[in-house]
Amino acid sequence: MGTLYIDRKDLELRVDGKAIALYLGNKREGVVPLGPLKRVIIVGNVRLNASVLHKLASYNISALFLSGKRLRFAGILHGRLHRNGLIRLKQYEKIHTPFALITAVELIEKKLEKQKEFLIERAEQRNDIKHDLLRAVRTIDEIIRQVRQHPNLNSLRGLEGSAANAYYRAFSLLFAPSLGFHARVRRPPTDPVNAMLSLTYTFLHFEMVREIECIGLDPVIGYYHTFEYGRESLACDLVEPFRPNVDCFVYSIFKGEQLRTSDFAKENSNNSCYLKKKSRKKYFFLYESWAQSQRELWQDEVRKLARRIADGADSLFD
Repeated sequence: MGTLYIDRKDLELRVDGKAIALYLGNKREGVVPLGPLKRVIIVGNVRLNASVLHKLASYNISALFLSGKRLRFAGILHGRLHRNGLIRLKQYEKIHTPFALITAVELIEKKLEKQKEFLIERAEQRNDIKHDLLRAVRTIDEIIRQVRQHPNLNSLRGLEGSAANAYYRAFSLLFAPSLGFHARVRRPPTDPVNAMLSLTYTFLHFEMVREIECIGLDPVIGYYHTFEYGRESLACDLVEPFRPNVDCFVYSIFKGEQLRTSDFAKENSNNSCYLKKKSRKKYFFLYESWAQSQRELWQDEVRKLARRIADGADSLFD
């Protein structure tokens, strides 16, 4: 067990030797050994004191705090991080070298290739919308050709945006009309598909921040996503090529009816859609099963970037 999900109102966490004990009132509900843990996801009104945080930090266990009905990101706790300051200096220096553009181009090219592959696979299964899916594939393919010409960062962002428009128009056709998914809507998500995309991207971002900080890089300083106060731009960079993996995961959830419209609720004030509390456990199980197959890929991408920064190489991907 590498991940512990805690999503129960008024649950209290206490230290119990080399474990965390879970209490509801004065009743002990269970105990979780710290040794196998790498991350803890804490949702909502869970009580814990500093001794629990100290214990998590001493075992180098990351904690993600989420709040609200839509499980908004609230913060991250890490244990001891990598102390190699030299790699961060090299990371900063490369912002003003060709490495930044080369890295950005390769990240976006990899993302677009995956989007294209995903749509091609779906086109082979869906004759009813095959023409629309392949039309998006042709658009993305042309954009990939332009991306390979290494435009400047502003042009690259424009190309990526054009590809996203074509991709999501096609992607939306894959879902049942009853889900109400017609386009990518972020703040707030207005339908079950957008809700699951946003939530899973949030989890992926947390996992990427953790890997970046553990290896000694600075998650705030990116190459495709420029510096913006409060944003982990490097994590945003490295999430990009894995967004199609998330899309495929979300598609599979609804295709297999593992989550349905009855698992979601809406807020009338802003039309936002969110997962019902009783359905979160289903999602956590689905996410964890999928993430176990992905984490090695995420770690490898971070390690490759760190090696190329340390070695002075320009190329990100082998």
